[in-house]
Amino acid sequence: MPDSLTYCYLKHSSSAHCGSLPCRNNIAGGDLYDHIETSLRNKLNSILHSVNDMTDTDTIELYERHVRYYESSCRRLGDACDYLNRHWVRRNYDNARTHIYEINELAQRIWRETLLKPLFPYIKEKCLNFIKKYRIDKSSIDIEVIRKIIGLYLDENFQKNRNELIDEDSSSKPVIDVYTEYFEIEFLQDAEDFYRQQNVRTLTPESISEYLSEISEYYDFEITFAKSFLPKSKSTLDILINKLEEIYLTEHNLSIIMDKMKTIVSNENTQDLRHLYELIGRIPKINKAVAKLIENHVYENGIGDITIKDSETFVDTIIDIQKKFLEIFYIGPKFKCALDKAFHKLINHNAITLQTGTTTKSAELLARYCDTFLKKRHKTMTETDVEEKFKQILIIFKYIDDKDIFEKFYGKMLVKRLIHELSVSHDDEKSMIMKLKDICGLQYTSKCEQILQDIDVSKTLTDDYRNDIVDFSVKVLSSNSWPFSLLQNIILSTELKATFDSFQDFYISRHHGRKLIWIYEHSKGELQLQTDSTEKKYKLLVSTYQMIVLLLFNEKVHWTVGKIQKKTQIQFEFLVQVLCSLLKSKILFSKEISDIKMNHIIEFNDEFQNNEFRINLNEPLKSNKQKDLQHLNQSIDEDRKLVIQAAIIRIMKPTQRLKYSLLVQQVIEQLSSRFTIKFPLVKKCIDLLIDKEYLEHESDERDILRYLS
Repeated sequence: MPDSLTYCYLKHSSSAHCGSLPCRNNIAGGDLYDHIETSLRNKLNSILHSVNDMTDTDTIELYERHVRYYESSCRRLGDACDYLNRHWVRRNYDNARTHIYEINELAQRIWRETLLKPLFPYIKEKCLNFIKKYRIDKSSIDIEVIRKIIGLYLDENFQKNRNELIDEDSSSKPVIDVYTEYFEIEFLQDAEDFYRQQNVRTLTPESISEYLSEISEYYDFEITFAKSFLPKSKSTLDILINKLEEIYLTEHNLSIIMDKMKTIVSNENTQDLRHLYELIGRIPKINKAVAKLIENHVYENGIGDITIKDSETFVDTIIDIQKKFLEIFYIGPKFKCALDKAFHKLINHNAITLQTGTTTKSAELLARYCDTFLKKRHKTMTETDVEEKFKQILIIFKYIDDKDIFEKFYGKMLVKRLIHELSVSHDDEKSMIMKLKDICGLQYTSKCEQILQDIDVSKTLTDDYRNDIVDFSVKVLSSNSWPFSLLQNIILSTELKATFDSFQDFYISRHHGRKLIWIYEHSKGELQLQTDSTEKKYKLLVSTYQMIVLLLFNEKVHWTVGKIQKKTQIQFEFLVQVLCSLLKSKILFSKEISDIKMNHIIEFNDEFQNNEFRINLNEPLKSNKQKDLQHLNQSIDEDRKLVIQAAIIRIMKPTQRLKYSLLVQQVIEQLSSRFTIKFPLVKKCIDLLIDKEYLEHESDERDILRYLS
């Protein structure tokens, strides 16, 4: 056919270009137009007559093959007759001759009238018959042929000209959708008729297994078969499954089955559940219902065990609950989603979170659990044991809603471990950060990685800086990664200042332009103590604040609190803590120890004695916990605002214009894995970006936002 068409339009189009066309109605081109129309009708009639001697499959394949050839040939024919279209066809059309069409449109109309309209009922019937025949005797059919025919029903041109293809009387309503009205409705009715005629045993409580086995075969066969040709863009498969459920899972039948399943789940009968697992998995409605039973059972039975706020008990309890129910219900992947939902609810919505009124408590407790493990785990633990513990921690971490809260607490505790050298293993610290990075990405762990890097660099700096007089080690920390709020500066003793200045000169000589700010409240050192009453020498492990106070007593043996404060410039609330710790250790002495005032006298205890040679007096300064928590919450809120604003910009920059509600939806979808995000916060961030002139509302459509580059 393509060769004939090509010959036809090439032979006659040459005369159109040279202007020697015969005339019809005194307008050049009529003869060529008539000849093209006649040639196309003759060719298509010839194809139509040849169908009489073909099998059903051959007929459908012939139609499908020719429709592709014809479409491409029509396009080429239309291009070759461009001159004819622009002159003869246009003049006829302008003179109200409405039955004249451009050549491509003419060819398409002839196709629909001559071949498609006569074959359409036949093709539709044969396609449905193939499907019915396969259901009955499983005879071999060509699925690809069925898929192609259904593809024709969905074709845009087919849909556009649908009412020309179907014989209808004047009273008939127009066809809205060819696929639905000429395939889907009949396909679903055929399926319903077939399965209602099947001889299925009557369901009783004693025959549940046999009944499920029988109907699951029908489900499995029909769904697998239907998936092989039904279009994903249509809801036919869902409707088909609903039909099967109407037939086999009536309200009475479903009640019998679910009563049995409730008993199995409540009794945690793994053996019976395993026996029915494959059958349940093939039947979507029962599979969903049983999965919901498992989810509720795990949550309701697990929530009673999670009541203690202690981090170790909290996490160990969750680990035990997970282990228990995974052994019972994790028979296969079909129940994995139910277990995930139950564990997610247990971790984020339990007695502890309900009592505190926030889901963030779980993130905090998990971070504290990590802190305890990394500080106190037995050094005898093997690498395999450590990895197993990390695995358990990370399983819980994946279920945490507010991962940014975890990161804040974890980072804060990491800093304390590293500053005070409390970690059992530096390699463990690095390993944990890398595992968090694998789950949440580079941005999530960037600060923690910088913190670890600073510690490594500081070790090298300490090695490079050698001072034979004082044993001195230093940690140089990046100000943007370490969460320190600087306290008021203090006055160092002469002994300390010389060492600090020496290192500062050394560092600045290597890194021009950088500035060092000493964090005295987190520094510590050793002092040697010897009294006149004994020759015994003590090593005191003290904070820098304790050290500069004690060094004052080299000058004289008694000071008023006010003079100590003036000489050191330590804030009074922290000075009180320092003095209390030294008075408690009995190195210092005061008659008024209960309530320290500025005029109280502090004396050095020359009679000090202790059984220990090495005495650890170093205690971190206690801050206001309420203020610390408030500061942490403010920090989290500010960080979230920045993250949300960045997400908004990422979405808006490539799209330029977006509906307000759609932007909110996309932001929530993007960030839901990091923290629980609510609409008011997204709205606030959008308003902030509008104020900063990154976004604006469209003047004529207020629900549309536009990105301002």
